[in-house]
Amino acid sequence: MTPLVSPNVRIRHPDLFEIGEHSIVDDFCYFSTRVRIGVCSHIASGCSIAGGRARQFTLGDYCSLSSGVKIWCTSDDFVNDVVAILPDGVGPIKEHLIEGDVSLADCTAVGSNSVVMPGNDIPEGTVIGALSFVPARFRFEPWSVYAGVPIRLIGRRNHEAVTAQVRLIERRLEALRHKA
Repeated sequence: MTPLVSPNVRIRHPDLFEIGEHSIVDDFCYFSTRVRIGVCSHIASGCSIAGGRARQFTLGDYCSLSSGVKIWCTSDDFVNDVVAILPDGVGPIKEHLIEGDVSLADCTAVGSNSVVMPGNDIPEGTVIGALSFVPARFRFEPWSVYAGVPIRLIGRRNHEAVTAQVRLIERRLEALRHKA
């Protein structure tokens, strides 16, 4: 199945947007950074992923961002810099930007209305509960469950069960390819 991207999505840099087979991006999402979405992944309605052309957001295979998630690859420093859009030609002004690519490895998820700040590498199998705040450059453990403001470790995921389900999906997709 070809990927499905709603016509009601704003992609500021379409030349820097990639999406894998069987993946979906729902209505009213906004992307202003480089984006790479894996296979069988879902970005629900109202998500925002921002950071500019120089930054990368990566969502692995078998992943999900629930409605209202905000991912920042670049953020202003609200204490030390002006917090405004700078017109072309003004040149660099801001000296304390918070920047860093954000990646979510395979089998990860972020719950509704959570915020993920720059410089985060969320390892395989890790999930973040709804209404959570992920500070910049947080250290995660794979196959773990995090939640809260700011987030904290609250449990472990069932690695065997999840990977067995992924293998089942892959076998069934392969069978469908052979039928076609």
